[in-house]
Amino acid sequence: MHPTDDLIPILKKLRLSGVLESLDLRRRQASDDSLSHPEFLYRLLQDEVERRESKQLMQRLRRAQFEQEKTIEDFEFHFNPRIPKTKIIDLATCAFIERHDNVALIGPAGVGKSHIAQAIGHRACRAGCQVLYITAHRLFAELRAGRADNTQDRKLARFTAPELLVIDDLGLRPLAADEPVLLYEVIRQRYERGSMVVTSNRAIEEWYPLFQDDLLASAALDRFLHHAHIVVMDGKSYRNPRNRTAEPAAAEASS
Repeated sequence: MHPTDDLIPILKKLRLSGVLESLDLRRRQASDDSLSHPEFLYRLLQDEVERRESKQLMQRLRRAQFEQEKTIEDFEFHFNPRIPKTKIIDLATCAFIERHDNVALIGPAGVGKSHIAQAIGHRACRAGCQVLYITAHRLFAELRAGRADNTQDRKLARFTAPELLVIDDLGLRPLAADEPVLLYEVIRQRYERGSMVVTSNRAIEEWYPLFQDDLLASAALDRFLHHAHIVVMDGKSYRNPRNRTAEPAAAEASS
């Protein structure tokens, strides 16, 4: 019996069967480079750590449900020089998540709000945070469906549990029926417990009328804005071909 065969049940019992993926490679390296036993063991286990971290990252990215894979690195800041690059890079460090701060990305369509929001979410996943991305339309649709089938508490927990919740396109249309109350409840339950990144075409002062009730608007936005970073992204639309006639071909930055 090959010595590795004796290892397999032990590694499985220790939940280290992934070690087998690089065992032969590291064993040959140890022989060729005369590695000490501790050095050989360190490199073998480091392979397993990296494999697990990569698997966990893929799981976090999948659960985040991003519409597209967007990163800070592929955002073309030079296209709209007025976009506050330094502020966005600071937010991409994800330090605001540790403080349970919020972020509002404000600007017209096409300037890259969705790109930046998802890119920050991507960085948060890499930092080990649980993230969920959702459009405002889908958020309200899911919560309304939860009210209809008596699962609203469970649906609400889905939006309050992640360390970072990204809501895209808030205020693209007026809030209707019980949507203002649902949004208030999400903000209330996340207040000083988790962070939010919200994108909107509307300036912050235009968010208040969305709630259709002054007291409700004040209660919601006082909480959201208490620890918030407001980033105004102004400029021309990246999606408009006329604005990119002199630009190199690149992946489109969504609003």
